[in-house]
Parts: sequence; C-alpha cells; structure tokens
Amino acid sequence: MIGFLKKGLSKTLEAIKSVAPKPQEKISKALLEEILLEADVTYELVEEIIYYLPPQEQVKREDVKRVLSTYFIYDTPAPKKEKPFVELILGVNGAGKTTTIGKLAYMYKREGLGVMLGAGDTFRAAAIEQLRRWSERIDVPIVYTQQGHDPSAVAFDAISSARARGIDRVIIDTAGRLQNQVNLVSELQKITRICNKAHEGAPHRKLLILDGTQGNSAIAQAKAFHELIGVDGIIITKLDGTAKGGALFGVARALELPILYVGVGESEEDLIPFEAEAFVDGLLEGIFINESSQNG
Repeated sequence: MIGFLKKGLSKTLEAIKSVAPKPQEKISKALLEEILLEADVTYELVEEIIYYLPPQEQVKREDVKRVLSTYFIYDTPAPKKEKPFVELILGVNGAGKTTTIGKLAYMYKREGLGVMLGAGDTFRAAAIEQLRRWSERIDVPIVYTQQGHDPSAVAFDAISSARARGIDRVIIDTAGRLQNQVNLVSELQKITRICNKAHEGAPHRKLLILDGTQGNSAIAQAKAFHELIGVDGIIITKLDGTAKGGALFGVARALELPILYVGVGESEEDLIPFEAEAFVDGLLEGIFINESSQNG
C-alpha cells in the first residue's frame, strides 16, 4: 500500500523538492506556504492551514499532520447489504471513467464478488468497445447495446440480469459530456429513476471520477455533478502522472465527500483504497525528517 502511494505521489514529491530540496526537522511557515502552493493546494486553503497551525514561526511535522488530516474527516459510505449492490459511475470524458470501472470490477472480483458491467455511455461507440474489452480482459459479464440507444435500458437490463444470476455488484458507466448540458442532466436523472425500478434503492452509490492531473480545476465540475445529481464518493485517477497531489485537500474540502480510491497506474491492480493517513504521511516525508527513523 505504501509503495503504491509513493508511486502515486512521486511527481508531487519532485515538485516539493524543487522548493525544499532536503527534509528538515522544522520549517518556517513561509516555506510551508510555498511548498503547499507548489503541490497545487489552493491559496485560500494554504491560508487556512497556516491559520490553524501553532503561533510559532517554525512548525514541526506533527503540527502540520494534525491540520492536514482534518481535511479527510468525511466518512466512507460502506456498501449496503444489497444484492446486487449497484454503483453509478459519473465524470467527464477523459477523466478515466471506463478504465476505473475495469479496475474496480477487477478489485471486487479479487475479493470474491460476482460483478456485472453496464455500458451506459451509449453516446460514444468507443466507450462501449473499451468497456467490452475490459470485460474480456478481467472475465466479467457485460450488458451493452449500440451507440445512440437508451442508456437507461442498459442500466435496467444489467441490474435485472444481475438479480437473476445472483451477482453481487453492478457497475454502470454513464456518458461524460460536459456537466452543464441540460440533456446529460436529464439523462442521468432518468438512469437513476430506472435503476430504482429495476431494484428498489438503486443506484446504491454514485461515484464521481476526477482526473488528478486537472488539480484544483476539477473542483468546479465536481461541484456541478454533486449539485445536479448527488455524489456519494470520489475516485481520483492518474495520481501517478501529476505533481498536483495537493489538490486532493481542496477536493475533499469543497465537496465534503470521502475520497474512496486513487488510480496510480495503467494495470488493473493500480486502483487502491485511499488512506488519508498514508497520503498525508507520504507528502510530509518530502518535507520533514521522519521522526520515528530519527529516533530509531
């Protein structure tokens, strides 16, 4: 887990090194501000972090860790004991939605759960084909149709099929057109209603996929999705390809939602549960001398 997170934070830690080449026992608040801004923490959030630190000009690792950890206080919603448990995957094109669905399905399968995919992004033929390839790659069943067909029908059929076959999880893809398009909003609302018809209470969890390389610019689109359809949790993709790891603080703070998973590579195994403490510790390793190794 720690190795995976280090892989995901490697470019962010490189950016930190450009400001603070050597970890120190204590650093000035001015240097901390510079480091956080370099890692793509917003200016407003940096000011807030500094405000909640002790009044001394020099700060220690434990002080900074205490403040940074408060941004990840939001509870992770546990999957309900539904069979099938239905997840609706949201996000704009290019965020890595389809790839994340494949990784998520692979993770569930490794946990011994049966998984069904629903290719609900019928707006793009490429999205249907990509999800079909993932279903073959990880050997899970899929319900799909032709481009332009009703995505709600795909959702209904996938859930109905999973119910009939006793499958544990259904993961439904959705179109990723820009969130301010009225027809996309009505489409997502219709899919939600049809899911509930197929299985009362579904979808049980709506997950928003955000591209980690977008940094803080992803927050506006995330807020829009959350306001329009309601989101239960976030998955950050491409964390390994960005120096903007600090944006995760802004995402969690702005949405008041849990970050559930992060993508740190291309293979099916490169989706890991987000652990706030490990993430904060990973960042701080690039700033402060590790006290435990120093004492040991």
